[in-house]
Amino acid sequence: MADDNSYGAIHRYEPARESTVAAITIVLLSVLQIVLVGLFAYGLTTGWAVGTSTGTDAGNVLLGLILAAVFINLSFILLLYRKEFLPDVMVVKKRRRKWEDLYVREEDMEGTQAGGDMVEKLKRAIYPYYKR
Repeated sequence: MADDNSYGAIHRYEPARESTVAAITIVLLSVLQIVLVGLFAYGLTTGWAVGTSTGTDAGNVLLGLILAAVFINLSFILLLYRKEFLPDVMVVKKRRRKWEDLYVREEDMEGTQAGGDMVEKLKRAIYPYYKR
C-alpha cells in the first residue's frame, strides 16, 4: 500500500456475510414473485379489470393490489441481496473544485464569449478556400 489516498484506492472493504438463511429467503421470495406475476398476468388476460354490469371496479382494485405486492416483494428481494451478498466498499474519490463541475478547463473559469469565432467558421463553411 504505497498511497492510501490516491484516486481509486480502496479505503475500506468489508466482505459480504453470505448467510444461508438469506439465500433461502431470497429463493422463497422469488417463488412468491413468480406466483404473483402469474396471478397478475392471468387476471389481466381474463379481464378482471373490466367493469361488470353492476358497475363495481373490484377487479381493477384487485389487480392494483397484486401489482403493488409484486413491486414490494421485488424490493425485499433486492434489499436482502444488497445487504447479504454485496461487499461494503469505500473508494477514495477525487475531490473537485467548484469551477470543475461547470467548466472544462481552468482558463475557461470566467466563461467564453457567446458566438466566439462563429463568423470565421461560417466563412470557412461557405468558402472552403478562405485564406487564413
